[in-house]
Amino acid sequence: MVTKKRKGSGRLDIRGSIWLSVDEDSVGGHGRMALLRAVEQHGSITQAAKAFGMSYKAAWDAIHKMNALSRTPLIERAVGGKGGGSTRLTAHGRLLVERYEKVDAIHQRFVSLLDEGAMDLDEDFSLLKVLNMKTSARNQWVGKVSAVRSGAVNDEVEVTLPGGQRLAAIITHESTQTLGLKTELSVIVLVKASSVLLATELDGVRVSARNRIDGTVHALTPGAVNAEVTVRTRDGLDVVAIVTQGAVASLALAPGVAVTALVKASDVILAVAS
Repeated sequence: MVTKKRKGSGRLDIRGSIWLSVDEDSVGGHGRMALLRAVEQHGSITQAAKAFGMSYKAAWDAIHKMNALSRTPLIERAVGGKGGGSTRLTAHGRLLVERYEKVDAIHQRFVSLLDEGAMDLDEDFSLLKVLNMKTSARNQWVGKVSAVRSGAVNDEVEVTLPGGQRLAAIITHESTQTLGLKTELSVIVLVKASSVLLATELDGVRVSARNRIDGTVHALTPGAVNAEVTVRTRDGLDVVAIVTQGAVASLALAPGVAVTALVKASDVILAVAS
């Protein structure tokens, strides 16, 4: 028995395309937008159909459906002139095609970023890596909104991280609306290392900071004035803090020492993928 080898590397690839719709009706995707662009270029549905290798009827039906679903006409007919007239896109039609092409370019870039390693099951999936996101905040985590408590001016948003750690953020009500925050929405949590306070022996002590993260010192990098301390929780969450060398000495910080990271809710920044 001879087994034929399958072509290719067997690598999982990610592919995707964007389709526009109005309610439940499909307006179209890359093909139909390209057809509209061809109408603009050739000034004729007949010529656009020939360029696509499709029948005039198929092209007309597609354009007619798009035109019917659009609140504003996408094509217009110019009577007279050389050749007896022409068909062109309206200003709204041109804007639609141009906007689609811009959105599609961004979408293809995102799909390309996903395809670079998101389906490598031997590696952990990181949304921050996929988005190629770079910020000055040393602490960047991805979690899900587990609660939104609205106030007159500010809202309290609770985010649950993959390990179960819950963080509270105080943001303006306007920010909640702008970001479209709601339960189960994936968000990126940002906290500057300088906003993280460290404390030891806090058992039975109440503090005003809403976010309390217990762990042990995983790494300590001393500097001339300050030191960078990485606190790791039982669930593997790393929290980076910048503290003075005096604080390191007074708290007797060293790898393996139990410590609590404190973060005020007002120092937690939330972001969403746009």
